[in-house]
Amino acid sequence: MTALIDIDQLRTFIAIAETGSFTKAAEVVHKTQSAVSMQMKRLEERLNKPIFARDGRASKLTDDGDRLLDYARRIVKLNLEALSTFSGPELSGRVRLGVPDDYADRYLPEIMARFSRAYPGVELTVLCEPSADLLRRIDVNDLDLAIITTTETQRNVEPFRQERLLWVTSVRHATHTENPLPLALGKQTCSWRRIALEHLERTGRPHRILYTSSNAGAYVAAVLAGLSVSIVPESTLRPGMRVLTPADGFPELPYCRVGLVRNTHESSALADALAEHIISSLDNLSETAQAAE
Repeated sequence: MTALIDIDQLRTFIAIAETGSFTKAAEVVHKTQSAVSMQMKRLEERLNKPIFARDGRASKLTDDGDRLLDYARRIVKLNLEALSTFSGPELSGRVRLGVPDDYADRYLPEIMARFSRAYPGVELTVLCEPSADLLRRIDVNDLDLAIITTTETQRNVEPFRQERLLWVTSVRHATHTENPLPLALGKQTCSWRRIALEHLERTGRPHRILYTSSNAGAYVAAVLAGLSVSIVPESTLRPGMRVLTPADGFPELPYCRVGLVRNTHESSALADALAEHIISSLDNLSETAQAAE
C-alpha cells in the first residue's frame, strides 16, 4: 500500500513557502528549526524529489516544490473542513483555557485559529497568568485546561513540548558586560528565576535583580531597552534580542517542558477537544523522539 503524505509536514512546508525561510517557518508552526528541517527531509524522501533550492539564506522552491505547494494548500484546507464538518457542529458551549503570557503571542494564534474553525459554536475564554497561578485556578474550578511551563509538580501533567531556555540581551546594547549583571526576571515563585540565579551563583557572576514582574511583556521590554538580561524559552525569542552563549560568559541552561493540566473536578468533551488541538498544534516531543530513532 502506498504511504500517504503527512499533513503536518505539508503545514510546515506551506509555512516555509510563505515566509521564505526555515527559521521564520519554525516560529509559525511552533517547532524548533531542527524539527522543521527533519520534517522537510522526510517529505523530500517521501516524494523522492528535491522541493527546495537554497538561495543564500532564503529557501526557494524548485519546480517540483511549486507543484507540491498547490496540492499542499488544498490538502490542508480539506483536512480542516473535514474536521469542522464531522466534529464542529456537535459541540457548543464555553471552554476556559489558561496560558502563561510568555507563550500567549506565539501559541494562541495557532490554537485559536484551528479550534474556532473546527468548533465555530464554542466560546473560548483565555486567561493569561503565571503557571503557579493557573494551577491554583484549576484547583478552584476556574479553568478547564491550563498550559503550564513547569512540570515541577506532583500533578498529572501531560508534557507535549520541550524548549531550550536561553539567556538574552539587547542586540543594540552591551548590558551583558555590566558588573554586577542587571536582571529582569519573574516573581519569586517563577522556576526560571530560580534557574537563572542558581546558574549565575555557580559561576560566581555578580548580579542584581533590577526588574521583577509576573508579566513577560514587562521583563522583555526591559531586555529590549538595554536595561537588563533575562532568560526566555526558544520559541519566545523576539527581533532585537541577542542570545548569550558560554562564549559570552553565560552558562548553558536546561531545557524546559511545557504540558497540559486538566480540571479533574469537571471533565468535558469541549476540554478534550481543545486539548487535542493544543497538542497537535504545538507538540515537538514526538518529533524529537522520532529524530533520535
